[in-house]
Formats: sequence, C-alpha cells, structure tokens
Amino acid sequence: MAAKLLAVEIFEAIAQPKRREILRLLAAGELSAGTIASHFAVTQPAISQHLGVLKRAGLVGERRDGTRRLYSVRPEGLADLHSFLAQVLPAGLERLKQAAEEEERRAGARDAERN
Repeated sequence: MAAKLLAVEIFEAIAQPKRREILRLLAAGELSAGTIASHFAVTQPAISQHLGVLKRAGLVGERRDGTRRLYSVRPEGLADLHSFLAQVLPAGLERLKQAAEEEERRAGARDAERN
C-alpha cells in the first residue's frame, strides 16, 4: 500500500510541466532556488512551492549552504519511480504486442481471402 501511495505522489509531482522542467535542470547538477527560478517566468515563491512538492515526493533533496538552499535530484526517488514503471510497463507492453500481432494476423487473413 505504501508503494502505491508513493507512486501516486510521484506522478502527481511530475504531472506539472514546470516540475518536470525543474527536474531536467537539476539533472545537470545542484542549483539554488534563485537559479532555478531564473529559468521561468514565475515568481521565486512559486518555484519554491514546486520544489516543495518535488521534495515531499522524494524526487528532490535540499541542503543548506550558509543562507542558500541548494536542490538536487534524489537518485533514490527516481529509482522508486523507475521500479514502479518497471512493474507496470512490461505487462502493458506485452498486451500491446499481443494486440498488434492479432491485428497483423487478421490483416493477413483478409489479404489471403482477397487473393
């Protein structure tokens, strides 16, 4: 149950495009909230709210350096997301493969009937 809740929090966190862009920025390395905010046409408090959501979801870590707060991607948080997707995607991909193969067989049978 806890894993499902974590997955929901992660998906809610990354559902917002600005948060995904923040993760992309942080993938290059640790950044301050001000530096992150400089990449967006929104206020620094708005970016801080986005960072808070990402932090609560476990995707972003924070450390203090004097008066600055520096943010970075938490590999563990991304590993949780990857683990969840690894459980879900193979089954979905297998169903998609089976449906495509079935459609291919039907199309082949229709072509054979026409000839």
